[in-house]
Amino acid sequence: MTVFARRARASAERMHPQLSLVSYTLLGHLQEVGGCRATDLAAHYSLDKSTVSRQVTALDRAGLIERRLDPEDHRVHVLHLTPVGTAVLALVTRSRRALFRERLSGWPEEDLTRFASYLVRYNAAATAYGTEQPEAGPPGD
Repeated sequence: MTVFARRARASAERMHPQLSLVSYTLLGHLQEVGGCRATDLAAHYSLDKSTVSRQVTALDRAGLIERRLDPEDHRVHVLHLTPVGTAVLALVTRSRRALFRERLSGWPEEDLTRFASYLVRYNAAATAYGTEQPEAGPPGD
């Protein structure tokens, strides 16, 4: 698992210099839910608020996200992808999927099905035990 996580982090860094694996995962979640507060991101991924704050600041500086006032509560900012953020996320997602397809291209269908079911089972167990971490990536990967 450690080797898998190291490869995932290294792969993310090669695909976009400003997009760590955590940043990629946060962008994917923002896209999936249509925007949310930083505290929602921290809660969803069981991360410390300061960790999310640093990531959000970096994504904001890179022009990948923007902060908008919540229309129902003007004391709160909701994070949304910018058009640049959407484009970068799409590019990195395509690259990741191509890499996965390449690595798995020689696997028999039966092995792919079994591997996918194990990943689903593992992620379900991690969620059930409250240990979900952003290394899993956004849905669809």
